[in-house]
Amino acid sequence: MNDGEGTPEAGAQGRRFGPLGTALVIIPTFNEAENIRAIVGRVRKAVPEAHVLVADDNSPDGTGKLADELAAEDDHVQVLHRKGKEGLGAAYLAGFRWGMEHDYGVLIEMDADGSHQPEELPRLLTALKNADLVLGSRWVPGGRVVNWPRSREIISRGGSLYSRLALDLPLRDITGGYRAFRRETLEGLGLDEVASQGYCFQVDLARRAVKAGYHVVEVPITFVEREFGDSKMSRDILVEALWRVTSWGVGERVGRLTKRTEPKSSG
Repeated sequence: MNDGEGTPEAGAQGRRFGPLGTALVIIPTFNEAENIRAIVGRVRKAVPEAHVLVADDNSPDGTGKLADELAAEDDHVQVLHRKGKEGLGAAYLAGFRWGMEHDYGVLIEMDADGSHQPEELPRLLTALKNADLVLGSRWVPGGRVVNWPRSREIISRGGSLYSRLALDLPLRDITGGYRAFRRETLEGLGLDEVASQGYCFQVDLARRAVKAGYHVVEVPITFVEREFGDSKMSRDILVEALWRVTSWGVGERVGRLTKRTEPKSSG
């Protein structure tokens, strides 16, 4: 494990973490009919005690109907039908709220396409016993990607590095979307103020957690490129991420500079 400071338990010394409670794996979907049955089955096998919430954005390929069939077969599977495609961030926020309303203690982000390996879930949950947030990381020792073109790896590594430097965050994989949150962590992040999407949504939640003083741990994962369906990554998502990260970074630096230059009160 790596919490961004190079020391596995740095920042957690003296903390007593409570029990985790029941985990909810949130899987946003839009046109994932080829993948949904397999990924839900793998999650249920990897962590039988966990529950699954499929948050479907009214997929025209029938993903929502397939998810309903899975829910009818298994009381550990639920489906959240959304009106239409509003982006990854909005789907996760809806899933978080649903999970907190139904008293889940752990809320997990996972892609529907198989790129996040459900078999690695037990390691994330083990790490969460002594953390507030666990990031599945491709860019810490032991992490890797499979079947990615070199160009995509450069973009992903570069995005994480730029975000890390711009926002002064001690994390290696800030844009990754395989994550496990304690319920209390999400409650403290100000989710009502989050409006970002895609890569930027993941950066936003990570920076909020670090700035709020939560103990964030990274564990290595193997990220496998999808076999079926189309990637949801787009130029617009990348442009939004660059703009928002730059804006946050400039804002934080201006804020710190303003604090340093404010005249001290004479009392």
